[in-house]
Amino acid sequence: MSALILVLLIFNIKNSRRFNLFDHWLHHKLIRRHDGYSWQIIAFINDPKLLVVWDIFLASFLINEEKNLTAFWVLFTLGFTDLTGLLLKKWMHRKRPIKHSNLEDGYSFPSGHVLGTTIMVLIIWKIFANEFGSGLLITLTAIWVMVVISRLSLKAHYPSDVIGATSLAVFCFTLSQQIFLLFF
Repeated sequence: MSALILVLLIFNIKNSRRFNLFDHWLHHKLIRRHDGYSWQIIAFINDPKLLVVWDIFLASFLINEEKNLTAFWVLFTLGFTDLTGLLLKKWMHRKRPIKHSNLEDGYSFPSGHVLGTTIMVLIIWKIFANEFGSGLLITLTAIWVMVVISRLSLKAHYPSDVIGATSLAVFCFTLSQQIFLLFF
């Protein structure tokens, strides 16, 4: 399902003027004056480069717990997802919304922040769900929602960029699990 959503978004962003006009209109309607300092902090904490550091910390913790294969899977999953996102971003060449922050550079689709946060949320949930239960799910969901809101509020992305990043993360996560089941 996530792959289908991703393919439809890519097709429409590349080929449909009507879709892009709707996406611009929706972005304008959703975004009000919410570009405050707190959203910048959330964006910073969930910056794709910093998420690599969080991922290495998680893998180090897992190695310390003698879960080496899981640690490798954690590193592989984020790396594979980030690489796929970067390649898609370069291929799509979608410009960011007008009036985006000067701190933002590069292309818009898919959102790197949402991509990285989504994959980290899925990884953490997969590893620790049995141990921490619904409290962890609520916390992870809240973090994910705050990152999504921050990317839209800071005018860095269109709604389709966020949906595309989420779809790509779910697809890469599923694929990563299947690869590891196949080989390990």
